[in-house]
Amino acid sequence: MFVILIGIIFSVLMFGMLYGTSSQGDSAETYPKGFRGGACTIETENLIIGYSGYYLPADYESPEDTLRSPHVPVQCGKVPEPAAVNISIDLLYPESARNFLLSQRLVRIVTTEDTEKELEILSTPAQQHLSGVVTQAFKLSEAGQYILYLEGKNTENTSIQVKVPLKVGLDWQDHLKKLFSTFLRKD
Repeated sequence: MFVILIGIIFSVLMFGMLYGTSSQGDSAETYPKGFRGGACTIETENLIIGYSGYYLPADYESPEDTLRSPHVPVQCGKVPEPAAVNISIDLLYPESARNFLLSQRLVRIVTTEDTEKELEILSTPAQQHLSGVVTQAFKLSEAGQYILYLEGKNTENTSIQVKVPLKVGLDWQDHLKKLFSTFLRKD
């Protein structure tokens, strides 16, 4: 049994060395776009981030001695209803991104007569995130489209802007996808 276990571990290590991947299946130097292990990734020319979110349903009443978090995971920025939202952004690549001065700005997209306007809801001053994690908690009180901007400059003084899209509320397509999710192809 021990020999089989050693053989499996050796095979995984050899595969990783041969194809230049980690045990997560990602490339050793960069990270893939899309969904990755509970987080979604966004890649720009100067920065790659992973983000995940959690929301607290509006009708939730907290018990006095709760041990577990009542927050529900958000799949790539799709919040089913207006709620309090916690977002965690991991600065994945480059590693020097921890030294970038990055600010956050949350806007709501409002459409009027074929034009879109951004209404600023929240902004934070630029700061370094030495841990490599940027967190923000806010309340989205209306259904609609939102964008959380991560903006700043890198160590070469080049401007950086990453848009994290947030959609609050479900439309009829979302309800159909949820209803027939067993039969639909996974993206």
